[in-house]
Amino acid sequence: MSFKYERKINYYETDRMGVVHHSNYIRFLEEARSRWMEELNIPMEKLENEGFTIPTLEVDCKYKHHVTSGDIIVIEPYISEFNGIRMTVNYNVTNKKTGDIVIDAFTKHCFTDRTLRPINMKKKNIEIYNIFEKLYEENKN
Repeated sequence: MSFKYERKINYYETDRMGVVHHSNYIRFLEEARSRWMEELNIPMEKLENEGFTIPTLEVDCKYKHHVTSGDIIVIEPYISEFNGIRMTVNYNVTNKKTGDIVIDAFTKHCFTDRTLRPINMKKKNIEIYNIFEKLYEENKN
């Protein structure tokens, strides 16, 4: 399943140079991943109600082209690594108008219980495991 999240850049997200402040990109990735999970029918609230969470362990972001107020970015998340305990989500982030790559980024996550102990989703919730496994397999091929 291909998912695209479009977001218009707000003036307040830019710095004195008129470009998006670098710290905002992490928020944009989180927004896209949250909307993607909602689209998959596994919003964070549902996971939390079932006693699970997916904390971020690592973020990597390489800045390629700047965007400014009024620009629209398109974020396409996809799973590049998944083993039921950990996963890596990569993000294609482009300027909708120009097609330029804005950032090259990934986030690494771990599935945990309420006490933040790592868990294997294959053993704890096969339905959720299967959703992520399917997305991972689709991306591999």
